[in-house]
Amino acid sequence: MLTLHSYFRSSASYRVRIALNLKGLPYTYAPVHLLKDGGQQHTADYQRVNPAELVPTLVDDGHALGQSLAIMEYLEETHPEPPLMPRDALGRARVRALAQSVACEIHPLNNLRVLQYLDHDLKVDESTKATWYRHWITLGFTAIEAMLAHDSSTGTFCHGNTPGLADCCLIPQIANSRRFDTPLDAFPTIRRIEQACLALDAFAKAAPQLQPDAV
Repeated sequence: MLTLHSYFRSSASYRVRIALNLKGLPYTYAPVHLLKDGGQQHTADYQRVNPAELVPTLVDDGHALGQSLAIMEYLEETHPEPPLMPRDALGRARVRALAQSVACEIHPLNNLRVLQYLDHDLKVDESTKATWYRHWITLGFTAIEAMLAHDSSTGTFCHGNTPGLADCCLIPQIANSRRFDTPLDAFPTIRRIEQACLALDAFAKAAPQLQPDAV
C-alpha cells in the first residue's frame, strides 16, 4: 500500500493526489499540517521521512520519495496504465515543459516558505503579499495560455483528449490563484481545461476541501 504524506492545501500534494486518482491507485493519507504546532513538517519524525521538510512524500514499500514531479514520473514508470504522458518523445517533452512551467516557474515564488518569509522576515503587509502572488501567477499563466492556445496538440486537456501530468500541475495552481483573487479572464484556454478536469472524479476527489485534514 502506498502512503502519501500530504497537506490538504499544498498544491504539490494536490498534484500527486490527482495522479494517484487518475491511475486508480489506493493509498493511505498521512496528514502533515504545515501550520499547526509550528509546522508538523519540521518535527524530528517527519524529518526522518523527508529531510527537506516538504510535502508531499510518497512512501512505497518503505522507500520515501519527495518532489511531486519525481513522484508522478515514478508512478508513471511503475504503473504505466493509464498513462500520464504521451508515447512520443516530442509529446512527452511538451507535457514536461507545461508541467515545469507551473512547478518550476510559478510555484517556487509563491509557496508557503516564500510567503512566510515575506510575512515574518520582511514584514510585508497582506496587500503587498497578495500583489506579489498575483504578479507571478499572471506572468506564468500568460506564458502557459500561449503555449496551450497556439499549439494543435492541445485538446480537451493540456495535451490531447485525456488528462495527464500537465493537467495534474495546472489545476492546483488555478485553485491557488483563486484563493488570492487572481483575475483569470485573460486565460480562456486555461479556464476551459480547468472545467474539463474538474468534471472528472479523479480531480474532484483530490480537491483540498475534501481531504481528511481540511480545516
